[in-house]
Order: sequence, then C-alpha cells, then structure tokens
Amino acid sequence: MINLEKKELINLSKLIPIVNHVNVGFCLDSININYQSADIDASVFMLGENGKIPSDDYFVFYNNLISSDESIHHFGDDISVFRNGDDEVINISLSKVNTDVLQIIFVLTINNSDEGFHFGNVENVHVRVYDLANNTTICQYKLTESFAGCDALIISRFFRNGSEWQFEPIGDAFAGGLSAMVERYI
Repeated sequence: MINLEKKELINLSKLIPIVNHVNVGFCLDSININYQSADIDASVFMLGENGKIPSDDYFVFYNNLISSDESIHHFGDDISVFRNGDDEVINISLSKVNTDVLQIIFVLTINNSDEGFHFGNVENVHVRVYDLANNTTICQYKLTESFAGCDALIISRFFRNGSEWQFEPIGDAFAGGLSAMVERYI
C-alpha cells in the first residue's frame, strides 16, 4: 500500500496494468456535539473537458447512486456492502467510464453544518483506493489539515492521462456544502 501526500500523483494504470474494478472508501471520525455526530456524505462529479459534468446523470450522490454510463455505483449509507472499515464506499469500473469524462472528483460534505459541524471537528479523514480483483489497498491519503468553518471537502480525484488513469489526493476545503460544489461543477 502506498501512503500519499496531498497533490502527490499515482499512475494506477502503470502500477497495476490490469486495474479496472476499484472501490474508493472514505473513513472519518466525527466529534459529538450535543450527542450527535456530523452527517457526512460522499459525492462524485464526473467532469468533461470543460470541467463540468456532461449531464445531471454524471453527478453521483445519495439521490442518484449510479452514473448513467453505469461505471460508478455509490453504496450510500448501506453498511452491509464493501465495508472494510469505511464509512462510505464508491465502486468504479474504469473501463466503463464514458470517454467524454476526463476527471472523477470525490467530494465530502457535511449536511448538518447548521448544527455546528465542520471539518475542523472531524478527525481521521482518509480516502483509500482498493483493487477489487484481490481486495488489496492500492493507496490511501490521510488528511492532515483541519478545516474549521468548512463543510465541503474535495478530497481526491481520478483523471485520465491519455489511456491511463491516475489518482491524486486534493484536500481542498470550502464553505457552502454540497450546493457550493454543485454550483462549481454543474
């Protein structure tokens, strides 16, 4: 397993030439406030050349769990599937991703930020990519920064480099939640 730093690229296609089916797992610990924890969801934006989604079907989140090209399947809050310690899991078939999609952006957002939750009171945030062929972790990125006041986090992305897929940890946070991310990519 490779531990990545922020903005450090890994070429998945060169590392594992036959990689196709991967899971992206997100894990985090929320500090309790008034006996509640942060309601955090993972979302996926599949972007074209212009940096926007080609259509609404390429925005995968809790109300649209499968991309229109059927390359991405979001398991939402279903705790019975592909857990391995992850809080949310997204399955990707890289060979099925529409050729118009050049980037796959992974975003974490806090839905109950109005109750005082933000990424400054969420700990142990990390994303990992694992190969479903042998269920081994390829790489992971552990967030080392604390983002007080921010309720949206672009945590990582896959992107095409010719016919190869690369993975990059991003770790950039914003205020405005999911709606800010939708405005940015739609």
